[in-house]
Amino acid sequence: MTYLLWVVVGLVGLFAGKYLLLGLIKLYQWTISPMLGPVCRYHPSCSRYGFEAIKVHGAIKGTVLTAWRILRCNPWSPGGFDYVPERKHPVWYRRFRKPAPPTTAQGV
Repeated sequence: MTYLLWVVVGLVGLFAGKYLLLGLIKLYQWTISPMLGPVCRYHPSCSRYGFEAIKVHGAIKGTVLTAWRILRCNPWSPGGFDYVPERKHPVWYRRFRKPAPPTTAQGV
């Protein structure tokens, strides 16, 4: 019973961490970002990128992607378009998925 309780607490902590980070980014976008103006060299902005990265990849990987993006956003960077990479499923997930049935009609 104790193990199950720790698993539930850990899962709640992971989800709470994700939404806490998303809330902090929104707070930054509503309060500090309007005072600074558009200073990001990339599209979407670094805060928007961070929001999307954490939303798509979760708290840990999203934070790493956001930190890497902020490090790249500097005066010597040319900037440009930089979107959040798509989420890839692990190999074990792809291995057990059923292939889609063929859609060709025969004899019609």
